[in-house]
Amino acid sequence: MSTFSAPVVVAVIPARGGSKGIPGKNVAPVAGVSLVGRAVRACRGSDRVTRVVVSTDADDIAEEARRYGAETVVRPAGLASDTASSESALLHALDVVEERHGRRTDVLLFVQATSPFLTTEDVDGVVGAVLDGGADSAFTASPFHGFVWRGVREEGQRAVVAAEGVNHDSAERLRRQDRPEEFLETGAAYAMRAQGFRDHQHRFFGNVAAVPVDPARTLEIDDPADLERARALAGLLDAPRFPTRADVDAVVLDFDGTQTDDRVWIDADGHETVVVHRGDGMGIARLHKAGVPVLVLSSETNPVVSARARKLGVPVIQGTLSKDVELRKWYEAEGIDPGRILYAGNDVNDLPCFELVGWPVAVADAHDIVRERARAVTTSRGGHGVVREIAAHLLGKAL
Repeated sequence: MSTFSAPVVVAVIPARGGSKGIPGKNVAPVAGVSLVGRAVRACRGSDRVTRVVVSTDADDIAEEARRYGAETVVRPAGLASDTASSESALLHALDVVEERHGRRTDVLLFVQATSPFLTTEDVDGVVGAVLDGGADSAFTASPFHGFVWRGVREEGQRAVVAAEGVNHDSAERLRRQDRPEEFLETGAAYAMRAQGFRDHQHRFFGNVAAVPVDPARTLEIDDPADLERARALAGLLDAPRFPTRADVDAVVLDFDGTQTDDRVWIDADGHETVVVHRGDGMGIARLHKAGVPVLVLSSETNPVVSARARKLGVPVIQGTLSKDVELRKWYEAEGIDPGRILYAGNDVNDLPCFELVGWPVAVADAHDIVRERARAVTTSRGGHGVVREIAAHLLGKAL
């Protein structure tokens, strides 16, 4: 009687530190999740991937990779320079993983963290092309219909002179449907037979397959403008998801603009009054009942904040210009994993806290850049039941 052993598919994500174009690029957040975290998440979502490995020379990248469930390989300095090839890092990681686990790799999956909109479906596509489709190597490719030109541009001149067509005859303008199908390599994911990769030491060999992916998600982050573009697009391209109780161990709430509508009434004596939502009080009470710690964190020193926190029975930290410093002190003292903290905010002073936690959440009317960098956005505006909505997401029917 024979036993079936599933193919071993190892995903390797090379992510070195020391990026010159974007310092800290691989841990830079897009919609609240670091680039390396997004790559790990896409790979771990695939049932066909046996293990996910991040090869890095940087401690912060390794910590972030482990936070999202990947194992790590220490990348030697000689393989982490600007001139070192991706193939050299892949071969090294492959050797380490096979020695560590004592199993031969059947398919090597090479994923680049600089492609933030890679999906699990894309991963399955390239792996399936090798395992099921008879390809020796496969890559994600965007259908391409542009006319490509090559030319020479003299230094200091804007115009390209002596331009000539590359993928077309400039004297004959064929319609799109009459031209051969072409693809643009996205740089996001490659799958290859591991032994073939060892033999050729290159990602392309034998029968090469292009696996079409959605052109709208084709983006490589090479410079700061690319990163800002990714953050702006994330709300449109990422599958909407709000955390549940299984994702979150604690909730931290900004006050002004989150639990209020950011307006203040001032009487003749200078006393301030704000409006809060009664539903938020019930939401906090139910979070308490479910055993979820709640903290109010405000940069303002205001008796209104103290009074509200006192009525709700939650601790409050206020009057700090460095909210992230106080947040870090709190979760370290409480022994809470920051990756399992939901932080809700609305303005730019919340962004440092966003980078510390696993679930940065923006209110519906938050500043544009705050919504771009949030992992989730509420449907409620500040002061209109934000906390009640968050509690409903976390607790579901238990609310």
